[in-house]
Amino acid sequence: MKGIFVVGAGPAGMFAARQAAMAGYDAFIFNRDIKPGGLAEYGIYPTKEKMKAGLRKQFGQVLDMPNVHYFGHVQVGEDYDITIDELRAMRPAAIIFACGAQGTRKLGLPGEDAKGVYAAKDFVYHYNRLPPFATMDFSTGKHVAIVGVGNVAIDIAHWLLRDDPAHAAESVTIVARRGPVEVKFDEKEIDYVEQHISKPELVAELERVRERCARCNQDVSAEKLFEEHFRRMKSPDFVSIAPRLSFRFLSSPTAILPDASGRIAHLEVAENDLVLKADGSTSAVSTSARSILDVDTLIFAIGDKHDAHIGLPMGPDGYATEPATGSAAEPHFAVWDAQTASALPGCYVVGWARKASTGLAGIARHDGESGAAKAVEFVKDQPDSQTISSRQVLERLQAKGLTPVTKADLALLGKAEAREAQARQLPSFKFSDNADMFAAITGQKKEAEEVQLSPAD
Repeated sequence: MKGIFVVGAGPAGMFAARQAAMAGYDAFIFNRDIKPGGLAEYGIYPTKEKMKAGLRKQFGQVLDMPNVHYFGHVQVGEDYDITIDELRAMRPAAIIFACGAQGTRKLGLPGEDAKGVYAAKDFVYHYNRLPPFATMDFSTGKHVAIVGVGNVAIDIAHWLLRDDPAHAAESVTIVARRGPVEVKFDEKEIDYVEQHISKPELVAELERVRERCARCNQDVSAEKLFEEHFRRMKSPDFVSIAPRLSFRFLSSPTAILPDASGRIAHLEVAENDLVLKADGSTSAVSTSARSILDVDTLIFAIGDKHDAHIGLPMGPDGYATEPATGSAAEPHFAVWDAQTASALPGCYVVGWARKASTGLAGIARHDGESGAAKAVEFVKDQPDSQTISSRQVLERLQAKGLTPVTKADLALLGKAEAREAQARQLPSFKFSDNADMFAAITGQKKEAEEVQLSPAD
């Protein structure tokens, strides 16, 4: 039998498995988390229930395929539950890595280990109830700074300003390295929080950076910015509400200053100049000028990086892939070994494991399918690898002391969560602790056994 292993069960991994199964191969999914979905389940904003429900349905259809096998609660990596070499010992015909970008990216600043300093991905996992992040301390104070100006930063601001049950934040400040013309968030995301922006404060901030932006031919007039990025502010009836959302442009963090308790109390930022490059883009260059922002929480929303502990060869941008050739080269999915200057046979990366922090679920799906097509093409020309059966995979994992979650277990967990949602009158419910999930699965099994043992009426 030729089996294709898939590491990771986000959109890229699930649809890579589907592609492999549709080609007639057995697809074996190994997932760090108990439940599948990845960032589609634990990254999309909590209240976007329709989007999440649609993706869950699609993932369920993948798992319903008889030649797709699932092993949740199994983390692959040199320092984790099972190594890549141990996977290879199960004789897969190919391995597709869809494990995302689980490393956190910060800036290496003095004081970065202070309390109240978080990576955006971890913070998003926390409020999206992913174990173990859901039960870890991600407490926030009254004055929060978010470094970064993309959709993730705005999502976090949305949570803090509107939906955080603690309702602790009185102000949220978005710290941006470049100017207001180069913000990366979408109109639909800023629309959720735009009413929390003070129009006079934003106009004053635009004026503060106007001259520096003008040197790079950037018009940051309020009229232009309101038209392009803050459309609700065009209305003469616009009135802002608390808590407050503000922006600090042309600023780069340089140091984190904790208080006596070890929690961040101030953020030092450098004032930046913009430099126009030959291709028309800009770069931000720090000046000697410094400012101090009074904050008690800092969240880095500056992208993610690949986890070197997985055990894949690393390149300058993450997991190493075959070097591009030509000016319009198509994406390369094959993992590249720089020591031998060749691709690792049957080894591929897809989704954020190929290119970190790029695109949403739709793009990840396409990437997973494209990478899986390359794997299938490779496997077709290979002799039978005699991949072990799903039962044997389960036995090997259990022999290591692991507690893999199977498709049957997921079905039982789904029933328990649906029951909780109904009891709590919620559109959906998910347990935020692995122990609770296992308890729910066990409880459903016991109920099923009791039904089978009960005498017929």
